[in-house]
Amino acid sequence: MPEESHPRAPVIAIINTNDDLVQVLRDALIREGFDVVTSHVRDFKAGRQEFGSFLRSHAPAVVVYDISVPYEDNWTFLQTLRALPEARGQAFVVTTVNKRVFERRVGHGDVVEIEGGRADDLDPVIDAVRRHLSPPRKI
Repeated sequence: MPEESHPRAPVIAIINTNDDLVQVLRDALIREGFDVVTSHVRDFKAGRQEFGSFLRSHAPAVVVYDISVPYEDNWTFLQTLRALPEARGQAFVVTTVNKRVFERRVGHGDVVEIEGGRADDLDPVIDAVRRHLSPPRKI
């Protein structure tokens, strides 16, 4: 009897600067049924990893990308990554640990604040990931 084919879970990429937060986010997304890959912002900044290659090799449905201090510099770096041809059309959920200060410095409000490391603190991130995976409603 042939094996049943199961659809593959969406791949979610977590790109962050905090090892503990990477682990907490990873565990939460895996519990939600996603496949998860991780990397660190510093690896892309230092040239140890190339963002376009990372996207090509993992094909994430959504990238959860954290903006840390200094907000202006890290926001500019993210915009550089998003301008790469490989990132065209890529869904991003941008996170930060202090949305109020981030918005004051950068002026961009489409970020999800991670207030702590408890599971319920991550609900807004998981909800944002799910919104990117849902097909848009036709009116």
